[in-house]
Amino acid sequence: MSHDHDHSEEGHSHGIGSYRGADRKALLIAALLTGGFMVAEAVGGVITGSLALLADAGHMLSDSFSLFLALFAVSIAARPATAKRTFGYKRAEILAALVNGVLLVLVSLWVVYEAIGRLDDPVEVMGGGMMAIAIFGLIINVVAFLVLWKGGGESLNVRAALRHVLGDLLGSVGVIIAAGVILLTGWEPIDPIVSILISILIVASAWSVLKESVDVLLEAAPKGIDTQEVGMAMAGVDGVEQVHDLHIWQITSGFPSLSAHVLVGADLDCHRVRLELDSLLKEQFEIEHSTLQLEHAGDGKPLEITRPDGLTAPG
Repeated sequence: MSHDHDHSEEGHSHGIGSYRGADRKALLIAALLTGGFMVAEAVGGVITGSLALLADAGHMLSDSFSLFLALFAVSIAARPATAKRTFGYKRAEILAALVNGVLLVLVSLWVVYEAIGRLDDPVEVMGGGMMAIAIFGLIINVVAFLVLWKGGGESLNVRAALRHVLGDLLGSVGVIIAAGVILLTGWEPIDPIVSILISILIVASAWSVLKESVDVLLEAAPKGIDTQEVGMAMAGVDGVEQVHDLHIWQITSGFPSLSAHVLVGADLDCHRVRLELDSLLKEQFEIEHSTLQLEHAGDGKPLEITRPDGLTAPG
């Protein structure tokens, strides 16, 4: 009986390193822009009496922390693997993305709570100053958004940060609209109403980040990859008689991994079959890190694919 293993990671690691470098630069620029403007917006919110500005400043404070956290996570993820942590610290990015999503939800709840209080007890707002600060904030957020959009690559961590900045951008638009209504009509309840609407958009944005990060941590199959389809394709390779114990998961964003036990015909070359399977996984499913255990099967073995849920698909 023959055993053969494949650990195809070298090329993929190089790809991850290249876009993680872009991640660090994009995150640093966005963090500095967001952190710098957050102070100005908080001061402006106090001076003008605008809850929308204060809420957006609180959101930007969360964003600044989240962006620096994301930057730290990317740096940690770049550390090499060790004997204890054989995949290194790549999951640090996913943990940061999860924290970012939770922060988005918490900030949104705080804004809604404050806005409801303002609806019962309106506060006089200086529309002119509110408008000027919001327009400047919009410019800052557009620049930060474009920086992250161009350098975001495949990283869930950076996409989480991008959603933070997008929330800020939408917040600035909302504040501009509220300021315009106050200047034209003097109707001040628009300020807390816009704050609530911004919060709803932020929560909607956070949901996908939370879902994706939890999926990665629970080692669900990557988005866009059907485990059964992969198993059927592997079983279709000439000489493969059985595929079972098939698992597909992600170490981190853009790093899908696969492990499986494969039985081949008694007289076949396991090494040749392994190379064909490796090529199939890379070219058809973009899975570059695979661990395959190949063994010779006895004649007359039925072809089957055992899915992670325990069901068997006959060949």
